[in-house]
Amino acid sequence: MTTPPPYPQGPEGVAGGYQAPPDNYLVWAILTTVLCCLPLGIVSIVKSAKVNTLWAQGQHDEARRTAEEAKKFAIWSAIAGVVIGVVVGVGTAWSW
Repeated sequence: MTTPPPYPQGPEGVAGGYQAPPDNYLVWAILTTVLCCLPLGIVSIVKSAKVNTLWAQGQHDEARRTAEEAKKFAIWSAIAGVVIGVVVGVGTAWSW
């Protein structure tokens, strides 16, 4: 009895050559848009929406790069929301 040949390996060593698409960070983009900073959050949502399309088109490197940009803008939105909240809080406290 012979052993079956090994599964073909993809560029990342994934069996069958299939890779999972990168996380598009859409949930984080939406949350930071609603709760933190609208302009940066919208950019994050737009970039998040492109990730799966790029992946389906076979543009894997571009999809990964766009996913990282979506994450970056979501983080910047969260930071901006905290900074704006602190500034407003301090300004309100000083006006008393």
